[in-house]
Amino acid sequence: MSAISGMTGFGRADGAHGDWTWSVEARSVNGRNLEVRFRGPPGFDGLERHAKTAAQARLNRGQVTLGVQAKRADPGAASLKVNQDILARYLALANQLAEEGATPPSADGLLSLRGVLEAPEEIDDPEARAAVEAAMAASIDQAFDALKVSRDREGSQLLPVVTDFIVRIAALVAQAETEAAAQTDAIRERFTRRMTELAPDAPGLEDRIFLEAASLATKADVREELDRLAAHVASARELLRQPPAGRKLDFLMQEFMREANTLCSKSATTALTGIGLELKAVIEQLREQVQNVE
Repeated sequence: MSAISGMTGFGRADGAHGDWTWSVEARSVNGRNLEVRFRGPPGFDGLERHAKTAAQARLNRGQVTLGVQAKRADPGAASLKVNQDILARYLALANQLAEEGATPPSADGLLSLRGVLEAPEEIDDPEARAAVEAAMAASIDQAFDALKVSRDREGSQLLPVVTDFIVRIAALVAQAETEAAAQTDAIRERFTRRMTELAPDAPGLEDRIFLEAASLATKADVREELDRLAAHVASARELLRQPPAGRKLDFLMQEFMREANTLCSKSATTALTGIGLELKAVIEQLREQVQNVE
């Protein structure tokens, strides 16, 4: 049997390139469809598109949040660059003011003026930034791979639980079939006793009892419901062999419950009603587990 996947998981990857370092975290929870939310550093516009493409390649359902936290190492004074053009303008203006009696500027005063010193962020090479973005994208892939492993692990834990519920449903359907076989006799006996008590000397009583009992038995016939429940059990087992099965299992749970409700409404015996109610409880428990299946 192929392993199913869950929808809850976590994946992380760290990376570095040049003076950049970053961490990527991918989380997912249950969701009817695949929804990807991205948070990343400014200036790396292609990462969000890459994240959504990477998620779609690996996942089918779930609400996914992916965050990239990046920082650049402090370049220090040695990495700073002096903008000679701006510095020359400041010097020309300072000399003009000095000729008019102002105090000549100091070196540290000139360097503190806006635009004189340029940090690496201000003189970033587009090719260098593209290389950093590509390395971050690779880390996003790694985080999604780790997330997929986490979701597969959850699926391996879900599989025996879901399988056990299906086995219990199959057993209850078998019990219902046995009880339903005796339902016609129970209806006839109950109707005969009641009619005999109410009108013991009525002409044609035996024929009337037969016709009315047959009519009641037809209304209480649950053969079709039991056949459909058995077919749903077979379908559920087949779906578990063909993941991703979550959406189809969601729909199948509705069909299971519909047949169980009809079985209870048509039941003519306390025993069959009890089986139907237990069947509904197990189906609801299975439905809760199916919500976690991708």
